Amino acid sequence: MTRDMKRREFLALAGPGLLVIFPVPAPAAFLQRRGGPPSDVNAYLKINPDGRVTCLVGKVELGQGSKTALAQLLAEELDVALDAVDMVMGDTDQCPWDGGTYGSLSVRSFGPVLRGAAAEARAVLLQMAAEKLGEPAERLSVKASVVSGSRGKVSYAQLVGGRRIERRMEKAPVKPVSAYTIVGQSPRRKDALEKVTGKAQFAGDISLPGMLHARILRPPAHGATLREVDTSAAEKFPGARVVKEGDFIAVLHERRDLADQTLGLIKAQFDRPRPSTDDRSIFDHLVKAAPPARIVHESGSLEEGRKLAATLVEQTYLNSYVAHAPMEPHSATASIEGGKVTVWAGTQTPFPVQQQVAQALGVAPENVRIITPYVGGGFGGKSASQQAIEAARLAKATGRPVQVMWDRAEEFFFDTFRPAAVVRISSGLTAEKKIAFWDFMVYCAGDREARQFYDIPHQRTAAAGGWSGNQPPGLHPFAVGPWRAPSVNTNTFAREVHIDMLAEKAGADPLEFRLNHLSDSRMRRVLEAAAKRFGWKPRRAPTGRGMGVACAIYLGTYVATMAEVAVDKATGRVQVKRVVCAQDQGVTVNPEGSRQQIEGGIIMGLGYTLTEEVRFKDGEVLHRNFDTYELPRFSWTPTIEAVLIDNPTTPASGCGEPPIVNMGAVVANAIYDAIGVRLFQLPMTPERVLAALKGARPA
Repeated sequence: MTRDMKRREFLALAGPGLLVIFPVPAPAAFLQRRGGPPSDVNAYLKINPDGRVTCLVGKVELGQGSKTALAQLLAEELDVALDAVDMVMGDTDQCPWDGGTYGSLSVRSFGPVLRGAAAEARAVLLQMAAEKLGEPAERLSVKASVVSGSRGKVSYAQLVGGRRIERRMEKAPVKPVSAYTIVGQSPRRKDALEKVTGKAQFAGDISLPGMLHARILRPPAHGATLREVDTSAAEKFPGARVVKEGDFIAVLHERRDLADQTLGLIKAQFDRPRPSTDDRSIFDHLVKAAPPARIVHESGSLEEGRKLAATLVEQTYLNSYVAHAPMEPHSATASIEGGKVTVWAGTQTPFPVQQQVAQALGVAPENVRIITPYVGGGFGGKSASQQAIEAARLAKATGRPVQVMWDRAEEFFFDTFRPAAVVRISSGLTAEKKIAFWDFMVYCAGDREARQFYDIPHQRTAAAGGWSGNQPPGLHPFAVGPWRAPSVNTNTFAREVHIDMLAEKAGADPLEFRLNHLSDSRMRRVLEAAAKRFGWKPRRAPTGRGMGVACAIYLGTYVATMAEVAVDKATGRVQVKRVVCAQDQGVTVNPEGSRQQIEGGIIMGLGYTLTEEVRFKDGEVLHRNFDTYELPRFSWTPTIEAVLIDNPTTPASGCGEPPIVNMGAVVANAIYDAIGVRLFQLPMTPERVLAALKGARPA
């Protein structure tokens, strides 16, 4: 927002009911706006005349269960029934500003803000009840929105009485974990009934009177420029409209299929970019074109460590570009009435999109409303929301509501891929089989969680380039961006495969070798918990059994994974048979929701581990659909066992992304245990497995 909303405007927007404004400190970066947190409101809620509570948050529901988890946090601190909480999410006209839903931040960073707000509201209501009942607030109790005392009881709704009341109070303490009755339980998800009955609406389900479906002329490759275009045949198509604004050319029709047909009538010629990199030459290009490296962490002396090393282990690790491939393609529906622009968008970032649409149309941000329905998967890929801007531009150009829904080819072409990356590690063991030094250099993945957590006296971690959009021009042939647990999949794959190699050189069991280099008690605990559930038997790889281990830290969440695989030496196909994942995420808000996230992350992780990579040449993305880009299938699904570590003394941290980060490494280590060959590039396709077995370089 370019200006702070005045109090009178805010109250008018909120409607009838009790409105409580909270001076809650904003501890999280996602609440930052224009260099600082919002000056007045960090979170808010409404007590309605019927007694129901409306919780308004800038976060959105991407399928990760935040609609339920955040409602649990509010209900717990406010002392209301969970079924009485209605969630409004990602609506820029109703919800407090938020930078976006990403990074497993909804509970970890926004949760404390929401809890604090609810605690403040409860304190205000208790004070009001004390005045009404005529007894001290400290003698009152609250249960399911009803305040009780020795002189009677009164409900939140009765206290409100249809009036708007605003009070500020000193910050009230939040509940201790020992007092929780709602947090820590696994109620039915608030989005469950709508989704299983098909009633849930996504951006592409919005249908408005007079709405047009838009199809947009796209270039054949990144870097291609439009040389000439002939739209005459499209303009003559019955019922079609053609919009031309420079190189932005679209056809619109009341029927989507006829809009598709009309687009095919446009004759366009593009000047393609000069030959450049492809999916095989990209790694050499990245190392040469990466910006200067910077030191992420160092301790001890690498020179001294090399002197202590009796055995050297050096290796280069590669990972390809990976697409987000969400079930729901990017979609948006835009309408302009009376100078107000409303866009229903499948986005992870409604407030940034509000700014982008306003800038594109040349209007004030307060005249743009972004409404976020359910989002059918994001994984970081719906942080960019180009489709919302396209729909708004076309609504302005035509004077009618417009829907833009990308097809699968557009989804691949405009995706902000997980960047291809290179990791080089040099390390050594002492004569006593301890790690003497560790030199870790990562190109283009980013430095998140690249720092070593094993006990190594002499170490250095450096990084050059990352996943954000502000990389040097020409570094990547197309856009890159956050992909579930940015950086960490790449860095964990390289680190944990390399640790396994060191364990092998030391003649040690991979689990015992890790534990011998760990003083971090939380990491030791998750490793031991995973090993106990898995039934790990000490051994020196390879054993032919196909078992692997990997562990990681992701933004305060500790995760250890063990897997069993079977490898078909004739075809190179890998079948992951069983995965055990132990996770310490501090306080667990919703255990069943957490298990669902762990299971989903593990299954999704099989994709980047075994098959998913973007093929491209000279700026052209060679995938148009899932016939060439292979996602995990039901037949791949292993037996999955999720172990949630009880750690109530540690604040809640992220749950959604951590389970995915170990999958590349744990499967690679299990493949080595099964067939005795190492793979150092993701994904580990059948062709690469066969090539490794033959000792050849894979195609």
